[in-house]
Amino acid sequence: MNYRSEIDGLRALAVIPVILFHAGFELFSGGFIGVDVFFVISGYLITTIIINDLSNNRFSLIHFYERRARRILPALFFMLSICIPVAWILMTPDQMKDFSAGIFSVSLFLSNLYFMEQQVNYFAASSELHPLLHTWSLAVEEQFYIIFPILLLTLFKRSRQFAITALILLLAVSFLFSEWLWREDLARSFYFSLNRFWELIVGSLGAFFLFIFGRKKNNTLALFGLISIIFSVFVYDESIPFPSVYALVPVLGTILFIIYADEETLAARLLSTKAFVGIGLISYSAYLWHQPILAFSKIHYQEKLSNEFTFALCIFSLIPAYFSWRFIEKPARIKEILTRKAIFFIFAVGTVFFTTFGLYGFITDGLQKHMLNFKYSEEKRDEFNAVFEATKYDIYNEMAVTECKIWVRDPNFLNISNIASCSKKYGKAIIVLGDSHAMNLFNIMSYSNTYPFIIGISQGGCRPHNNKKECHYESFEVFLETHENVIDLVLYHQSGSYFIKDIYDRVDSGAAFDGKFLNYSINNISKVSDYLRKISSESNIPVLWIGPFLEYRWRPQQQIFSDKIYTVNPSSVSLFEGLEEKIYSAVSNEKEFSYEKYSNLFFEPRASFVKNCFVFRDKDHYSKCGEKIIAKRLEPDFLNGYFYKY
Repeated sequence: MNYRSEIDGLRALAVIPVILFHAGFELFSGGFIGVDVFFVISGYLITTIIINDLSNNRFSLIHFYERRARRILPALFFMLSICIPVAWILMTPDQMKDFSAGIFSVSLFLSNLYFMEQQVNYFAASSELHPLLHTWSLAVEEQFYIIFPILLLTLFKRSRQFAITALILLLAVSFLFSEWLWREDLARSFYFSLNRFWELIVGSLGAFFLFIFGRKKNNTLALFGLISIIFSVFVYDESIPFPSVYALVPVLGTILFIIYADEETLAARLLSTKAFVGIGLISYSAYLWHQPILAFSKIHYQEKLSNEFTFALCIFSLIPAYFSWRFIEKPARIKEILTRKAIFFIFAVGTVFFTTFGLYGFITDGLQKHMLNFKYSEEKRDEFNAVFEATKYDIYNEMAVTECKIWVRDPNFLNISNIASCSKKYGKAIIVLGDSHAMNLFNIMSYSNTYPFIIGISQGGCRPHNNKKECHYESFEVFLETHENVIDLVLYHQSGSYFIKDIYDRVDSGAAFDGKFLNYSINNISKVSDYLRKISSESNIPVLWIGPFLEYRWRPQQQIFSDKIYTVNPSSVSLFEGLEEKIYSAVSNEKEFSYEKYSNLFFEPRASFVKNCFVFRDKDHYSKCGEKIIAKRLEPDFLNGYFYKY
């Protein structure tokens, strides 16, 4: 296979936007398409090798896998080996647990499936703290490498034309599947292997084209391909569903360049310059190193890095990349230095070591006991234990229920005879309706013993503005109609973050609390108002909307050893103050139901530690001890004045 310097230049064009995208530079909002360029290049290169060997009757599966192992494993295992001690120094146990799971999946080339199952949003700010997130693409390639040579060998035995036809069919299936899946589950679609295989097959078909017809110099098409890639880098962003039909632009641009960029074309000459070729040569190691360096830096500084410092980190990542290429990658390809036996031994030992480490780190909750004993003071250990106790709160299985303090996800699960008995004993019930925050509210009222007969009807993910078939709002209307005589008051409560939108028009987004707030969702506020107005107008029961409580908006175990752990996210304070004004403005003239600010009725903590209790369970819920502390501060009969309709 003849060396093509412009292909190394194309690798540089792929890796640079990826690095700058992961660094968070908005100018390179479509830099993630660099991975798609890599996929096409990989499909082209390995298919070229395979069909050349098949045509000369010298193809060997063991030799193919040996070449892949030499190319990928030494540099990858070196990077992982350096990351482990750095993770020990910089990470909290919670982060170390995620990192360990990542190590385990990376060593088995399953990290794409791991991040898919964990529903890690590739474009979210939180993903920037995953040192191994970028390995998802290596997993996709390795899965393809395992299957593809066996498949191509089988197809090629029939005929070359049969192999090409079968690949075109497989490309169509993979492409159509990706178009279907992103509409069904966009988060899973991004990482799923079958969604990406068509991009590698495009490269494979390009290899067949060049094998049959040779390179066809065409300056216009080569330049058009190059422009298509550059266009995608600067125009695409996370709002584009990916992979999808939109991926055709960089994918077809790449294959046009590969096929038509003869060394005499302008496009090839541009990418054959020393700078592009130099970066292209170390592109694999640069890809490996940039994400850990960026992620560990953000974990260490625990704040948004300046653009200047972030750019300096991107440049710095080329230093270990060059070292890895010069002293790990290059020697690993020389059989006299590293024999076949040695490379497979490295594969076996490395796989066993990293899977064992990853599994042990995961089942020990991120080496939690080891970290607490060796890294932290007694005071910090006490704080961690308080946070750990708070965050393990399983609210669904630990609801504060008694005989007449009843909680269900749906009214259909209520025991009507029990309700009748409690009504006879205590009179009418107070209903606590809403989402998982209403579960917190139910527990607070239950622990307070202020009102003896409470019915909680609530579950996470269910609100009038995103009412799903499994939600409880329609069945509650039916229950209200048939049991109006046992209900004294309906309280409605939900999470406020579902009224707060980020610049991507998403609610309940961490980005909104990280400087990317857009506005408040008046539409969602209106939908809640419409629902409460409806249930109030259809009954003679007063309805009170208790406004949202201030949310913590940090991940507690990520902030455990930083100063941020002690108070609510300052952005949350300002955003919830603004939200309160928006809700009050929307409902101030309401006649059918009442509205009351949460802090007018309940203690609303802003400090996360109250005595020995960490009052938050996660970024937006109270812990069990937090519920009890709030309950103790409730005024007797605090709902007096709301048991009648205006």
